[in-house]
Amino acid sequence: MAGGRVDVRGPRFGAVLTSAVLAAVLISGSGWLLAFQAVVFAVGAAAGVQRSPYGWLFRVAVQPRLSPPGAFEDAAPPRFAQTVGLFFAIVGLAGYVLGPQWLGPAATACALAAAFLNAVFGYCLGCEVYLLLRRAAG
Repeated sequence: MAGGRVDVRGPRFGAVLTSAVLAAVLISGSGWLLAFQAVVFAVGAAAGVQRSPYGWLFRVAVQPRLSPPGAFEDAAPPRFAQTVGLFFAIVGLAGYVLGPQWLGPAATACALAAAFLNAVFGYCLGCEVYLLLRRAAG
């Protein structure tokens, strides 16, 4: 991380872990596991992706084994993406706890689709929405 910028590999690593957790939620139907992911999203949204549990794991266990970062990105778009993920996790939790029955898996699947795009293709859907909103705001 450099100032308000993050190593581009960090959010992508987080997206891999997020994809695995959300896939496990869909397979198991576990509201507790989705609640855990919601906490991860909340920390990433509030403190930034570099301070989230997955960001910490990347910084401590993965980044030291990699070559120096070749690219950095502004921290704001991934942070916004964490906020969007948090929204879908909360909606999913509401579905798993309160119903309707389809809402939990549907919201979880939406979050999984976005995380998967980032993990596999490096395309951060939430980041792109952030940039579109910034352009629209002027």
